Amino acid sequence: MASYEAQVRDAAEFLGRRVTKADIGIMTGTGLGDSIGALNVDAVFEYQEIPHFPVSTVESHYGRLMAGELNGQIILAMQGRFHLYEGYSAREVSFPIRVMQAMGIHVLVLSNAAGGINPGFVPGDIMLIADHINLTGDNPLLGPNVDEWGPRFPDMTGVYDTSLMQVSETEAEAYGFALKRGVYVGLKGPSLETPAETRYLRRIGGDAVGFSTVTEAITGAHAGMRVLGLSTITNINDPDHPEPATMTAIIDAARQAAPRHARIIEAVAQELKEAHEPD
Repeated sequence: MASYEAQVRDAAEFLGRRVTKADIGIMTGTGLGDSIGALNVDAVFEYQEIPHFPVSTVESHYGRLMAGELNGQIILAMQGRFHLYEGYSAREVSFPIRVMQAMGIHVLVLSNAAGGINPGFVPGDIMLIADHINLTGDNPLLGPNVDEWGPRFPDMTGVYDTSLMQVSETEAEAYGFALKRGVYVGLKGPSLETPAETRYLRRIGGDAVGFSTVTEAITGAHAGMRVLGLSTITNINDPDHPEPATMTAIIDAARQAAPRHARIIEAVAQELKEAHEPD
């Protein structure tokens, strides 16, 4: 069996022969596959077509990769991701990020659907991830370090890019909505939080909670990527008045927020285009 590094090279070479060199990598979460609707698509790949790629098994994750142009930037967009609770290892979950790194992508946009644990949030809010807490019990950097991918002990004090957050906030304001900022707590899942767990997550500083993103963000930080994290708050976890959360309601709330996600992604692409244009 080929090594992990060789598998990454195989997948990157497969895509590199078929798509133009990409500028931005995007990974969409539950119900958010339509947040890249403005993409001028040049190529579509089912995950099964890409060498060594995991396969998404979760409802509302389309399981395909799209390549195309958006506001002058070449985008590589994943509609659907992989999770630890599906039985994948942290290295398998982060495999697409390594492939993006091998293809020369330096900007990574991660979106997810999350439960709100900040009592000031309401369903439908979009939270910029300013920081995260990794409670998955796993880390994609376990094992021997690949020095050409990044340092053995990467700094994690600035995982999420502040300038990309500012661009996102400016666009949201122009479009008529406000973004929140907060701390995302990543759990392994798939069981949702008990009231006692929600109280604990609030106490340690969490604003939103979900089962993804931190693994990919750690990998992106290790790779030296500029990372933007967007959490759609699909439900509020109130430990004093708990209500069951259904996947149908979570997916519906995420889909309703997808157009606003799309505006933010378009603004980021436009900002990067302008930053690279000569004066």
